[in-house]
Amino acid sequence: MGSVPVFLQIAVLNDTAELMSSTTLPLSGFRTRATSLLRDYAELTKLRVTTLIMMTAWCGYFFGAHKAGQAWFSFGLFHALLGIGLVSSGTAALNEVMEHDVDGHMRRTALRPIPAGRMTLAHAMTVGLLMSIGGSFYLAIFTNPLTGLLTFLTSVVYLAAYTPLKRVSPICTFVGAFPGAMPGVLGWTAVRGRLEWGTLVLFAILFVWQFPHFFSIAWLYREDYEKGGIKMLPVVEEDGRSTVRRILAYSIALIPISLLPSYMGMAGRIYLVGAIILGLAMLYFGVRLAFLNLPLAAAPSKMRARHVLQATVIYLPLLFALMMGNSVRP
Repeated sequence: MGSVPVFLQIAVLNDTAELMSSTTLPLSGFRTRATSLLRDYAELTKLRVTTLIMMTAWCGYFFGAHKAGQAWFSFGLFHALLGIGLVSSGTAALNEVMEHDVDGHMRRTALRPIPAGRMTLAHAMTVGLLMSIGGSFYLAIFTNPLTGLLTFLTSVVYLAAYTPLKRVSPICTFVGAFPGAMPGVLGWTAVRGRLEWGTLVLFAILFVWQFPHFFSIAWLYREDYEKGGIKMLPVVEEDGRSTVRRILAYSIALIPISLLPSYMGMAGRIYLVGAIILGLAMLYFGVRLAFLNLPLAAAPSKMRARHVLQATVIYLPLLFALMMGNSVRP
C-alpha cells in the first residue's frame, strides 16, 4: 500500500476482513439451515420408502405400456412417478403428524422432525396436505382420472384405517397391506386408464411380500413398538411363534404368486426360474428364524429377523428388475 501509514493499512485490512466475515456467515448459516430443512423434509416424507414405491409404480407403468403397445420411457412415466411420489410423500408426512406422540416414545423415531421439535405440526400438516391433494389432482390431469382417484383413495385408506388401527389390533398389518400393494396398480392404470388382470398380478405379489417384510421389522423393534403402544403381532404375542408362522406361510405363498407373470404372458422363462430361486432364498431365511426357537428379545433371534428383513428388501427390486428385463410383449 505504498506510503500509507501502517496503522491505516491494518485498519483497512481489518475492515475488509470484517466485511467478508459478515457476508460469509449469513451465507453459511443459510446453507446450513437449507440443508437441515431438506434433511427434515426427506425424513418427514420417508424418502427411502417413497423411492421404493416409485420404483414399483415404474414396474406397473412398464407393463401397462407393453400392454398398450406404447413406449414405456415417456413423459407419461414422468407424470405418473411425480404424481405418485407426491402423494406417497404427503401421506407419509400426514402419518407422522398423526403419530408424532407415538414417535416421541420410540427410540428409532424420536429424532424425526416433529417429535424432535425441528418442525411444527402445522408446517408438516400443510406440506402433507399440499402434496397428497396436489399429487392426486396432478395425476387426474396429466395421466387419467382413475389413477388420480385410486391414488387419493390409497392415501385415505392408509391414514384413516391402517394408521389408527396400529394402536388397536395386529390386524393393522393386514389392512395396511391393501394400500401398500397399490403402487404397481397405479403405474399400470396411469397408462391404460383401467384395471386389468395384470394389475391384479402386481397387486398380489406386493400384497403377500409385505407380511414377511413388516413382521420382521416388528420383530426387530418390538420393544419400541411396545413403548409407543403399537399393537403389532410380536407385541401382542410375545413368544414369536405366531409371527414366525406367518413369515413362513406368506413366504411360501409368495413363490407360486410370483410365478403368475410368466403364466399370464407378462414375463418369460428366465423370470420364471429367477422368481423360484429368489422365493426359495427368501424362504430359507424365514426357516432359519423359525428353527432358532429363541425368545424374541434374544440377540440371535434379532440377528436372524434382520436377515429376513434384508432378504425382503433385496428380493423385491431384484424380482421386478428380472420381470422387466425378461418381459414379453403381448
